[in-house]
Amino acid sequence: MKYLGETYLPLQVTTLRGWASLPFILLLVAVTHGWRELKPNRWVLHIVRGLLAIAMLVLFIYSVRTLSLSSSYAVFLSAPLLVTALSVWILHENVDWQRWLAIAIGLVGVIAMLRPSASEMISLGALASLGAAFCYAFAAIMIRALSRTETTISISFSFLLVIACVAGALAAPKWIAVQWMAHWPWILTLGIAGAIGQYFIIEAFRHAPASVVAPFDYTALIFGALLDWILWNTLPESRMMLGAIIVVGSGLYLICRERTTGQTDVGR
Repeated sequence: MKYLGETYLPLQVTTLRGWASLPFILLLVAVTHGWRELKPNRWVLHIVRGLLAIAMLVLFIYSVRTLSLSSSYAVFLSAPLLVTALSVWILHENVDWQRWLAIAIGLVGVIAMLRPSASEMISLGALASLGAAFCYAFAAIMIRALSRTETTISISFSFLLVIACVAGALAAPKWIAVQWMAHWPWILTLGIAGAIGQYFIIEAFRHAPASVVAPFDYTALIFGALLDWILWNTLPESRMMLGAIIVVGSGLYLICRERTTGQTDVGR
């Protein structure tokens, strides 16, 4: 997405991601003969989740245009805390203080990596980023709720279809002709990664509480730093390494905590 973003507008890249991922979801359906799994039972929630993703994108784009990337991300990555709070309120999940502490420590690690500007944390851009975080959090909670009655294929397909169509309509007025010969490998990679990522995100929320899954969003910064190093020869700074250690540590603790809690519940 970063590479394609050098040529195309963000909404167009989002549209390309949606349309490029759909064939791979349909290929999985064809191979498994799971055409019936495409049928949604609660189609309104499918559409709402897709629209929340579009709203998240628009708000975040506004934020990164008015603030530094580090400040925008520092606000946006409050999303795992919001997901945890919403999981208690909407899904009635039990979240003990140890999980809250691990998530908060993970956020400290994120801030250590980003070092946001204090002057930018109170602005329209920061408010937009917070709005994007809320949209993401509600969308994540909807995955957990939908997984109770919908198949993973159905949730994945409807999400990508709404993203492709709505983002495409918004991108149409300023659409840039796609350079297929030059960019098809990147678009293909985007489609494969988008389809696989969407499928496993839904599976994660299906099999674990939202408060356990959401904090792993923090690791996106770590993978981003690694890709910067591999693809663009940008070495991570010491504060990035320190923050990564904190984030990974909190994530590993959550995994251990969930496994221990799960075994206790089974024992009972």
